Amino acid sequence: MAKRYPCQRVGLDFIDSAPHRFVSTVDLGISPQELFEVLSDAESWPVWASVITKVTWTSPPPHGVGTTRTVTMRGAIVGDEEFLAWEPHTRMSFRFNECSTATISAFAEDYRVVPTADGCTLTWIMALRPNGLAGRVGLTLGGPVMGWMFQRFLHNLRRYTDARYSV
Repeated sequence: MAKRYPCQRVGLDFIDSAPHRFVSTVDLGISPQELFEVLSDAESWPVWASVITKVTWTSPPPHGVGTTRTVTMRGAIVGDEEFLAWEPHTRMSFRFNECSTATISAFAEDYRVVPTADGCTLTWIMALRPNGLAGRVGLTLGGPVMGWMFQRFLHNLRRYTDARYSV
């Protein structure tokens, strides 16, 4: 098991006030219910968010506020997450309680879903506070690439959901 470093246990307010935020949106041709099926499916994350290699729920269903999971990513990064919001078909948010890199002081993600005439719109917000000089420099230099990559993940999600729910 990789060494873990504690992250600040931020609340939902951090998502809108974090020093670094990445906001991406995508229109999906599926219902909010179908989107929540995908977001609840541990096997789907590595398919559309290619930085993720494995998602393991560490709390039994039903999932809700306080649910935990572990996410393994490329570069040997592992995050232990706790859900801060779980509003079926509308919103899910989580934070890192611990992470395998000391360059992250605080981290949270928020997935906001709005129904549309043709399916739904997903807005994904990644909020973080880097730790130390290495974290700040890495984010400053890599920020534009990260923003592009996160939007690409949502385009991958659109392709995945189109294929998963095609008739």
